[in-house]
Amino acid sequence: MISNVLTEYVLKNRKTKVGILLLLDFSLIIFSYFLSYIFRFYLEYMTFNEIITYFIGNFNRIILATIIYITVLAIFKQYNSIWSLAGVSELSKGIIAVTVAYVLNAILSLVSTNRIPIMVTTLSAIFIMVSCNGLRLSWRILRRAIIFNTTIKNKNFKRVLVIGAGSAGALVVRELSKRPELKKRVVGIIDDDKQKLGTYIDGIRILGNRYDIKQIVYEKDVEEVVIAIANLEKKTLKELINECKELKVQVKIMPGLNEMIDGKFSIDSIRDVDVNDLLGRETVKLDYSGISDYLQEKIVLVTGGGGSIGSELCRQIVRFNPKQLIILDIYENNAYEIQMELRRNYPELNLVTLIGSVRDKVRLEHVFNQYKPQVVFHAAAHKHVPLMEDSPCEAIKNNVMGTLNIAEAASKYNVERFVLISTDKAVNPTNVMGASKRLCEMIIQAINKESKTDFVAVRFGNVLGSNGSVVPLFKKQIAKGGPVTLTHKEITRFFMTIPEAAQLVLQAGVYAKGGEIFVLDMGEPVKIYDLAKNLIKLSGFEPNKDIEIEVTGLRPGEKLYEELLMDEEGLKNTAHEKIFIGKPGYFNLVKLKKAISRLMYISSKNDMVELRNTLKSIVPTYKENIEESTSMAKEEIAATTTFK
Repeated sequence: MISNVLTEYVLKNRKTKVGILLLLDFSLIIFSYFLSYIFRFYLEYMTFNEIITYFIGNFNRIILATIIYITVLAIFKQYNSIWSLAGVSELSKGIIAVTVAYVLNAILSLVSTNRIPIMVTTLSAIFIMVSCNGLRLSWRILRRAIIFNTTIKNKNFKRVLVIGAGSAGALVVRELSKRPELKKRVVGIIDDDKQKLGTYIDGIRILGNRYDIKQIVYEKDVEEVVIAIANLEKKTLKELINECKELKVQVKIMPGLNEMIDGKFSIDSIRDVDVNDLLGRETVKLDYSGISDYLQEKIVLVTGGGGSIGSELCRQIVRFNPKQLIILDIYENNAYEIQMELRRNYPELNLVTLIGSVRDKVRLEHVFNQYKPQVVFHAAAHKHVPLMEDSPCEAIKNNVMGTLNIAEAASKYNVERFVLISTDKAVNPTNVMGASKRLCEMIIQAINKESKTDFVAVRFGNVLGSNGSVVPLFKKQIAKGGPVTLTHKEITRFFMTIPEAAQLVLQAGVYAKGGEIFVLDMGEPVKIYDLAKNLIKLSGFEPNKDIEIEVTGLRPGEKLYEELLMDEEGLKNTAHEKIFIGKPGYFNLVKLKKAISRLMYISSKNDMVELRNTLKSIVPTYKENIEESTSMAKEEIAATTTFK
């Protein structure tokens, strides 16, 4: 009962803790002075009653000395550190604080006519140093005892295994020991360093190495594994995750070492394993000099700048000191969020945030005429496949006409470089969205021949965590207890992180000469069914037992397998290992614009059947039937001669 009261009203209430400590310090300092008077005078010649009288006579000066001590202790943050970790550092600060206060009081004693004897001042400093610092160490012992007692009694605490016995692992162990409200108890630590085997961190034993994980999980009835290794390589992380995912435990990862150094680390920062950890993709290596050459001191426009890719492009671009960054987006909330983030993180940035649609030629004319952008990243697009199957006219208006509008504006105002964000769904498309993006690629390749601007496209697959991505959906479904839904058991996709995609887009811009379609290395394709199973396992559940995986059937326009390159495009290397160039296509801009005008006319009538048929005539690789989409793209070579 007493421990519960202490935990609730003392451990958790900061004001109460500080108030109690101040009161105790005040009492201990005064008592230390009283004890010093006894040591100084009782053994010599004064009686106990005389000492008390002498002490009371100097009480005002003792109060002043006490105030000096408490003020100096506060300056040295002795009313903050005690509650986090009273270790060597805090003890050293306490000793220094008492020493400084002693010097001040000693000087005051020496210059005052009616003063406290210097011997009393010195003796009291010794007593204060022992009592006040001892109080803090005692508090730590008492607090740990209370927490340990609470932990032992409460069988509902989650049993945690920490991987890593370095500084990061030690932080996790200590933080969890200080946070009983989290209801987690560390039952063991593992580390690959043989020298650490059998040793302890804050009373928690190091039980073995990574190859002992399975055995320790079963023996200790572990429910959660925390990977706590600072700056862990992606490959090693993936191996550790693979070791854990079959054990029916929750797997979490702590943040990087830089966050701990910056003082941002807390136990609340520990996150769930995500699909990026499963993929184990290494950090992208960038040619910073090359990117700076075309972005530094340039006016840069990003369309769709509030979206998943667009906003990350903005975050990456500002690192290269543009003269001005212009964000254009039709959705004001998205634009506002990235605007606030950039202004907070880059207060000196020359940032312009505009609301407008790429469909609106007049609005684009005003933007280009007023701001004169030199580099354009075109990320504005409708990208949701099933929705565009239901509203194909909107895909044409936004994706195709929007791209033509902004490309023509860029050419008119002599933009230096124009980068279109494309997709793997543009390759042998089976849906309107993919066909519309392929037509966008054709537009920039056609206009490139007649413009001073270097027009290029960058093509990549699914981006993890982007709006509409499957991974956030799976996580929501798992959190609700399932079922996890996917459209086909054999469906596969290429995946890339948002920062990785944005960085490679910027890097591709370095190699732009005009007309290229850059293809990003997406790694190995991932089977979505396996992805769903792994996410369920890493959440501590068993697939199709604890959480069902439900196959709903392919949606309209959906492919089983995505492709990144059409056969006729060829493939050439660049200086970057993850970026390749497809052979430029050649299309007649006049004929292409006439075909687009026809599409826009059909869109205005909302004739979806005719629109699809017309789109097929312009983009011959567009096949609504999935089986047909696997045919070779040689058809495109013959059929697209109309636009050459």
